[in-house]
Amino acid sequence: MKSNQGYFIVLEGTDGSGKTTQFKLLVNSLRRLGYKVATVDFPQYGKPSAYFVEQYLNGRYGSADKVGPYRASFFYALDRFQATKEIKKRLGQGKIVLSNRFTLSNAGHQGGKINNLSERKKYWQWLFNLEYKILGIPKPDLNILVHMPAAVAQKLVDKKTPRAYIRGKKRDVHEADLKHLKQAEQSFLQVSKMFKVPVVECYQQQKLLTPKEIHNKVFIIVKKQLKK
Repeated sequence: MKSNQGYFIVLEGTDGSGKTTQFKLLVNSLRRLGYKVATVDFPQYGKPSAYFVEQYLNGRYGSADKVGPYRASFFYALDRFQATKEIKKRLGQGKIVLSNRFTLSNAGHQGGKINNLSERKKYWQWLFNLEYKILGIPKPDLNILVHMPAAVAQKLVDKKTPRAYIRGKKRDVHEADLKHLKQAEQSFLQVSKMFKVPVVECYQQQKLLTPKEIHNKVFIIVKKQLKK
């Protein structure tokens, strides 16, 4: 990373992977090293741009499968489009912009609704064209996927505190559907392999890694990229 250039990092994760905790740890570690870090979190719950996302996750438009991957993708893409100007501004200031979720979240969750791998790949190409070319949303310099097996993840989701966007419920429309979580997990891993996205495992040898152990793996990847 050149001193006068910004760098766009996205931390992605399957549901229940502790991604938000890892996001906070990464912000703190980068700042301790002296980097100027700007953060952004998607979806932008509570903002007008996230209205359709919130309605969708609350099941107002029906099940995730009924809405379908292409229609749902517009909800999320327009929320990211709203933040584009601010992201580009921070990058232009030479800052590291660290995002909690971004386009790859759609590739995983919405791609999981498509069973055929060939059709899933077509969807990914459509999605990236929509966001990066048509809408001009910034393309991340580095994506990292934090991976938790779906069956383990759903149990961990139930331990979360109530979240405003789902009005106090334990699970949103994705988290409530184990079949969807498994399909999304598969889609996340496939798209990560296809586009060479580093994957950090949270569950190894039938054991959950500690947040610190996971963070150490994430931070090694980030430091290596920033030295280039």
